[in-house]
Amino acid sequence: MNASAKYQPRLKTKYQTEIIKNLQEKFQYKNPFQVPRLVKIVINQGVGEAVADKKLIESSIKELSTITGQKPIPTTSKKDISNFKLRKGVAIGTKVTLRGDKMYEFLDRLIAAALPRIRDFKGVNPKSFDGKGNYNLGISEQIIFPEIDIDKVNKIMGMDINFVTTAKTDKEAYELLKEFGMPFKKN
Repeated sequence: MNASAKYQPRLKTKYQTEIIKNLQEKFQYKNPFQVPRLVKIVINQGVGEAVADKKLIESSIKELSTITGQKPIPTTSKKDISNFKLRKGVAIGTKVTLRGDKMYEFLDRLIAAALPRIRDFKGVNPKSFDGKGNYNLGISEQIIFPEIDIDKVNKIMGMDINFVTTAKTDKEAYELLKEFGMPFKKN
């Protein structure tokens, strides 16, 4: 077996060794498979100005692939909207879905390196759950990620990061993300 086959992301190991046990005790699960887990992380970047400038989509794809380590796909408009000078089928954003090891690696870098770089950061909003155990996080600048070279950025763009879990309630999802180290605001 080669060395790369043995490698496991830090947060994946933490989930398997600590988090399952902690959540099983906290919520009185009888079976470790009842413990909620992180299924995928979807990162979406809307580039509305791409209607006028096609190069913005290319730079968005390049930046998202640098941040995530996976090539994003362009998202297209579903219908014509004359007020926005938008035609059906025009690329207006990018998205990437992370699963498995890449998902845990991204979460680790987000929590340890990117979020602390936000100016006046006091924690992420604990009210951004959707009622079904999923969490949505909006970031206003892509330059908080250390992988992005600020000098090569054409335009500051935000992104939405969606954490999809198997949790049945928001409370379970909150505890799961808190165990991973997500810095939630104190009330």
